[in-house]
Amino acid sequence: MEPTRDDDDQRPERPQRPEPVPLDRDPNPPPQSAIDLIEGRFLDPSTALVVKGVRPRSTVYVGPRLTIGYGADYYEMLDLLRGTARQLGWDVEPEDSPPRGDNPSAMRFGMRQVRITVAGRSAALAPDGWVLLQHARARYGVRRLRPVGLDHVMFPSLGPNPLHDSNPLHDSNPLHDSNPLHDSNPSRASMSYAVSSYATMGQGGRQPISYAGPRPTRRPDHEIRGRRPVVAIVDTGCGNHPWLDQVVDTGVSLDGTPIGYIDQATAPDMHGDLSGPLDGSIDPLSGHGTFIAGLVHQTCPDADIISWRAVPSEGPIVESDWVLVLSQIAELVRRFHAGEKGGRRIDVLNLSMGYYHETPEDELFDTTLHDILADLSANGVVVVCSAGNDATSRPQFPAAFAPWSDGKGPFRADPDIVPIVSVGAVNPSGGTDALFSNAGPWVRSYGPGAAVMSTMPAFEGGLQPVARSRAFGRWRSSIDPDDFRGGFAVWSGTSFAAPVLAGRLASAMMPALEHQDDEPPAEGCVRRAWDAVEECTSIRS
Repeated sequence: MEPTRDDDDQRPERPQRPEPVPLDRDPNPPPQSAIDLIEGRFLDPSTALVVKGVRPRSTVYVGPRLTIGYGADYYEMLDLLRGTARQLGWDVEPEDSPPRGDNPSAMRFGMRQVRITVAGRSAALAPDGWVLLQHARARYGVRRLRPVGLDHVMFPSLGPNPLHDSNPLHDSNPLHDSNPLHDSNPSRASMSYAVSSYATMGQGGRQPISYAGPRPTRRPDHEIRGRRPVVAIVDTGCGNHPWLDQVVDTGVSLDGTPIGYIDQATAPDMHGDLSGPLDGSIDPLSGHGTFIAGLVHQTCPDADIISWRAVPSEGPIVESDWVLVLSQIAELVRRFHAGEKGGRRIDVLNLSMGYYHETPEDELFDTTLHDILADLSANGVVVVCSAGNDATSRPQFPAAFAPWSDGKGPFRADPDIVPIVSVGAVNPSGGTDALFSNAGPWVRSYGPGAAVMSTMPAFEGGLQPVARSRAFGRWRSSIDPDDFRGGFAVWSGTSFAAPVLAGRLASAMMPALEHQDDEPPAEGCVRRAWDAVEECTSIRS
């Protein structure tokens, strides 16, 4: 429903502003404490080293590291980097296993990590991937170094910025926020007070709620004539919850090799407080994957869900680690459609995370990530990506791999493969977009993402009720702001608009799945997926 106003209200509509923030700068740079966890650095276009033909934009990357795509001659690239590094007093060494051999079961996609160190006993500036890459481009040419790139740092699309504003203890520190103008200044980190308000409890921020309704109605297996749709999630994992325990599979591997993280001691959705001060505060992303799984279950109760953990409790995510997970998933799907052992069927893949690339529109953009997602799409998987929560039109990837409505994006709609679907968030009324949601021609669908309700692990954090007393033999208290033992919460972010659409896409596929005795070849799965995309989004083949 569209918002209404009085007939006599003739105020002119504000003109649209196509670029809310300059496109070469990060609209909401993460705090240094967050990226220090993975030796992260912030690329500032105003001070970054540049070479002719390269116009960088801001991004976050792992400082002393570069990546080499699988499609390149690995040893040639390594020699070029080493030759350049010597001039800077550095050296370059592989960080991971040797390159792929002739083993047909090896990953078809991915990137190798190389680490930059100080050479020998020399004294040199701190090794930096961006600096080395620019010197190598200047020496050997931009095109020749195309397979080499930064190892980007990705952030789940939760927000506005989960690493800064979702922790209620963060803003109670008098040494940080005693100045009343600190959070009311709209120029701070380019994030306005109105946008940041979504992270506040009572205005869309993570908080416990009571739910009195029935659980989603899931039909028993014997009532499903064909098969159930399968929705896969890559996030923080999935914790225990009565709605999800019999629905979500967290143990899917590739030839016995785990996909993502499996150590239960570090699982964000099993242990709410894994990092930060010893204050019992629930980490910013703990419960994120469980919340997403609950949204898929609400929108398509008959779907089976696969959950993989690739996101730490505080974030961020290193691109090369994430690419490995996606490469493994793509191999599972390929094997299924090829009829090979160890394959798994997936209909929809939810990715509630993204990053801003420093050179997204030119020849420097490495297509490794897109190639993986395109391979999934060619096998009939709908990849759903959240648009991000920085209130900007700057394209966030992988969401911006979707076909743009103005036709100016890096990839156009192809009827032979399923398009990537980008999702922005709307407010509870449904009539307005959430202020935090990224926007632009690359955002092709919108769904509920502000103050949505879903499942949460039974966390009980360190905060306490404001008041507690006893009367007539019963305890009384105000709401405990981080006691989620009731199993449900409200939260905001395009992270949550994506799984709502993922569930709707799965539901749209159900009629075809139920009237189908055998799984069609990949081409038939693509057409089936395209039909669901056209039903649920504005994208057309």
